[in-house]
Amino acid sequence: MPLEIVRNDITKMKVDAIVNAANKSLLGGGGVDGCIHRAAGPELLAECRTLGGCETGSAKITKAYKLPCKYVIHAVGPRWQDGGHGEKDKLTSCYKTSLDLAKENGCESVAFPLISSGIYGYPKDQALKVAIDTISEFLFENDMTVYIVIFDRKAYQIGEKLFSDIEEYIDDNYSEEHTDNIRERRRRLNLSEEDAALNVENRLEVMPMMASKASALGLSLDDAMKQIDESFSQMLLRKIDEEKLTDAECYKKANIDRKLFSKIRSDVHYKPSKATALAFAIALELPLDETKDMLMKAGYALSHSNKFDIIIEFFIQSGNYNVFEINEALFAFDQSLLGA
Repeated sequence: MPLEIVRNDITKMKVDAIVNAANKSLLGGGGVDGCIHRAAGPELLAECRTLGGCETGSAKITKAYKLPCKYVIHAVGPRWQDGGHGEKDKLTSCYKTSLDLAKENGCESVAFPLISSGIYGYPKDQALKVAIDTISEFLFENDMTVYIVIFDRKAYQIGEKLFSDIEEYIDDNYSEEHTDNIRERRRRLNLSEEDAALNVENRLEVMPMMASKASALGLSLDDAMKQIDESFSQMLLRKIDEEKLTDAECYKKANIDRKLFSKIRSDVHYKPSKATALAFAIALELPLDETKDMLMKAGYALSHSNKFDIIIEFFIQSGNYNVFEINEALFAFDQSLLGA
């Protein structure tokens, strides 16, 4: 997918470029900066010495040497003071400058750390929002795969209120569903052998009745197949036309790769993954009932026994259809992300 949050060591990312959270000297330091320099070898420092440093909010590019990528983009983020000293603008500029450098050097994939969220003290939830907003804006105009790389859980945080709201919504819906499931399992376990035998007998009686009814209606298998409803692909393309979106607007809002969208458009019977189907429902800003309908055409359903599904439902019911913000929350709750 075009934007993905992953838990990994950024020095292990096999992308065209990784971004280094550097200091103004570009001569190495602690945290991500030190790890990248150690992994790249002394040649990286030697090249950095020729660059003459870098201003806060800007970035410079070098070769990657021993790293499994082509380039290292050294971005200098702001130190957090109180939010009133242009920190957000400078951090936004870091991401924009880095993405522009990646594009200028022909990069198709780039991996970022959460710039300034370590020893520079930028609040992690705010640093994440700046990263998501700036990268997603860039991706609406450009084709590139971008990763936000989180080394461990301590380095990642969404807004406290959003997290607690989702937690409460999950608790209200998830526990109730599981209570019902437990009761149902107990009820089934308490069925006597006689009841079970009776159920089998009843099913055997119903099956020929159903076949007889179909025969009475004069329906052949061919006739039945002709009554199949529109496919997922057909519904998707119809909804895109109804919403007056271009194909690019739709797949970019869905965080879907252009090549995958082309497959869906060219194959009326294409069966997407559940995450892909939901991503398109979010991009089209479908209400819950239409989201369920689109999922059903792809062979899926929403369930209150699944935290992933409940989180999606929470955002739809809240009227928030920003796929990138939804993915922030999904990652925070250790769930799969929306997209391909």
